[in-house]
Amino acid sequence: MANANALVAQLDQNEAEYRVAPHNLDAEQALLGAIIVNNEAYYRVSDFLEPEHFYEDLHRRIFEVTSSLVKAGKVATPITLKTFLGDQDLGGITVSQYLARLAAEATTIINALDYGQTIYDLSIRRKLIAIGEDTVNSAFDAPVDSTPRAQIEEAERKLFTLAETGRYDGGFQRFADALTSAVDMAAKAYQREGKLSGISTGLVDLDRMLGGLQPSDLVILAGRPAMGKTSLVTNIAFNIAKAYRGEKRQDGVIETVNGGIVGFFSLEMSSEQLATRIIAEQSGIPSYKIRRGDIREDEFYKLTDAAREMQTMPFYIDQTGGISIAQLTARARRLKRQKGLDLLVVDYLQLLSGSGKRGENRVQELTEITTGLKALAKELSVPLIALSQLSRQVEAREDKRPQLADLRESGSIEQDADVVMFVYRDEYYLQNREPKPGTEEHFKWQAEMDQAHGKAEVIIGKQRHGPTGTVQLAFQADITRFTDLADDDKLPERVGD
Repeated sequence: MANANALVAQLDQNEAEYRVAPHNLDAEQALLGAIIVNNEAYYRVSDFLEPEHFYEDLHRRIFEVTSSLVKAGKVATPITLKTFLGDQDLGGITVSQYLARLAAEATTIINALDYGQTIYDLSIRRKLIAIGEDTVNSAFDAPVDSTPRAQIEEAERKLFTLAETGRYDGGFQRFADALTSAVDMAAKAYQREGKLSGISTGLVDLDRMLGGLQPSDLVILAGRPAMGKTSLVTNIAFNIAKAYRGEKRQDGVIETVNGGIVGFFSLEMSSEQLATRIIAEQSGIPSYKIRRGDIREDEFYKLTDAAREMQTMPFYIDQTGGISIAQLTARARRLKRQKGLDLLVVDYLQLLSGSGKRGENRVQELTEITTGLKALAKELSVPLIALSQLSRQVEAREDKRPQLADLRESGSIEQDADVVMFVYRDEYYLQNREPKPGTEEHFKWQAEMDQAHGKAEVIIGKQRHGPTGTVQLAFQADITRFTDLADDDKLPERVGD
């Protein structure tokens, strides 16, 4: 019995060793024949099919030479192709005879696109097999300079790259089609709350300046400590997740029609701290009271009601600290693939590391990080908000409103960002320089404090596709909530800016 089992195992092993990668030689022959008979068939597949997608080496060479001839404005026929392919023996027939047979057996060019898609799809499957084999071999070899985490990230990168290929559309389109797309975009903006082209932040005045958060934009939100950067981005992220509404298309894909699915990389705070902030904002109960448990019964019910409402929100938090830009990219891709993604938040970018060795110039490392974040926003076609610290030179100025030059290691941040915003609260600086009570300076200081109390400014220092300027917001420090200011509470225009 043992010998029989061993024999079966050996047969199974032999079958596995001789398993052939997926391919379809008939489809390859049919396509090549159609192109040789009528070179116009080449243009039906030329924008997505490459020689490497063919399984048979001879077919690769035929398609490569055919492509070169057609692109050069020459005719590809069995006679012209023979000049470049030679006339070796192919197991009883010559290359000339094989080309003639392809042409003779070609039926029509109508199915050329279908043949091309079949060849392409099979090539993708072979690449998928190759990725799997490379992953297995790499795991078995266990090279010293490649950790398991690095191997996982490399496999994810290859798989995501492969997942994003395989499109047969693209190339030129009729202007009428472009018009239809533009009208559809306008219709979606009209139907979306706030009538915005991008995703609404939930803050009317900020939306008016930005037009909402635009897909593929890298938005930098910067400020000195205690200005409320995390509070503002948390408010925005929550507003977007709360407003989420999706509709299922005919192909089964769920399309976001309002709000969005949010991914939040909290590199500084834990997920519990972040959740406490959001619950405080929504329930109106200060976060310090929630942490201490110093709440009344009615406040506890407010808290549980707010938590229950947030249970179903598409808000995903990654609290892993000290990750690299490569790890962040891999996790963002995975989230989009598994759950969907409409907004990505990184709090904050100086806590990310690059791929270089330790001791590398920090400016160069930050350039890699910001370039990677911009590339990720474009790749995933979502707005990406990254928080950034500001240098201490702000504190040395009389007017402490931040400027683009204040961005720490600023060159790459300012260059890669589509939008740069600063959070500024005059109240914070005023309360730290209170004059002696009863003096004239104190009365003046008190008037300034009354004017600045509960107010914040979002200064848009750069916007690639829109205006710059200042948006004024209300800020409730005890519950870390940013809201729109009532019209009569707007801050006065600043003179001399």
